[in-house]
Amino acid sequence: MIVVMQSEIGEEQIENVVQRVKELGLTPQVIHGTHQTVVAAIGEERPGLVEALEPMPGVEKVLPIMDPYKRASRELRVEPTVVQTRGLTIGGKPIAMIAGPCSVESREQIISIAKTLKALGAHALRGGAFKPRTSPYSFQGHKLEGLKMLAEARDATGLAIVTEVMAPEHVPMVAEYADVLQIGARNMQNYQLLQAVGESGKPALLKRGMSATMDEFLLAAEYILDRGNPNVILCERGIRTFEDHTRFTLPLTTVPYLKQKTHLPVIVDPSHGTGKASLVPAMCKASVAAGADGLILEVHEDPRKAMSDGSQTITPAVFQQIIVDCGKIASVIDR
Repeated sequence: MIVVMQSEIGEEQIENVVQRVKELGLTPQVIHGTHQTVVAAIGEERPGLVEALEPMPGVEKVLPIMDPYKRASRELRVEPTVVQTRGLTIGGKPIAMIAGPCSVESREQIISIAKTLKALGAHALRGGAFKPRTSPYSFQGHKLEGLKMLAEARDATGLAIVTEVMAPEHVPMVAEYADVLQIGARNMQNYQLLQAVGESGKPALLKRGMSATMDEFLLAAEYILDRGNPNVILCERGIRTFEDHTRFTLPLTTVPYLKQKTHLPVIVDPSHGTGKASLVPAMCKASVAAGADGLILEVHEDPRKAMSDGSQTITPAVFQQIIVDCGKIASVIDR
């Protein structure tokens, strides 16, 4: 529930409410808004809580949070969350552009593409050091050495690093090198991993599971938020349907829907969402028009030679045109 404080109150009254929330077996979270302060009381709601909190000095009213996801809900926080790390801003007015190869293939490759993308206007470098692959015989990534290569690319360009973490025990190692920890679609409901990423304190990029509902997606984000990490980025990357003309079906209604339901920033992955490089530019433009806070794209200097996902990977030249086209759309919608 949300304890809405009166506009003219002191810190002592807020602290009294915080202590009372703790006594009631709930977890308090103080949120200072532009015009008002609220104290979120997170936990299982039960009879008598409103009556225990509403009469307290400085309290204007007590409201229930109707959504099952409490910390992610826009009922709790109206103002949008802005995630910032090493020059990357997601959730603000500008559209964030995250780009790079599916896999880190070599030191020369990742540094070269990073420099190219930086020059073209990318804000962050994506690249897989650990690769979850459907087949056990496919390239699984360079792991620790891949992380070190990504760090070298960051040193050479200043770009923030976004890379996937696949297991709870890998979180400390990946967090040492990465700026944003990506949780892939297959791991969206790996609750131990979500909690470990939450405890790391590093910004998290959470991809929607390929069969997940919106409530399941937001409740997965709740696991990260519940461990004290407010920097969660939601990513729509396509879902499985009966269609087979694309690798997945990319439902862009997700973007405005999530904007209504949560304060967390929302980005789109048109590379996985379509599985076809020729469709990526159009879906990038559609994503920006739908209100996405950013895009995450697979870019390789020669997609035909990419060690993974070459069919959905675009060239730097295509990425450059996407930057131009999306910039035009962004200006129309005042982004």
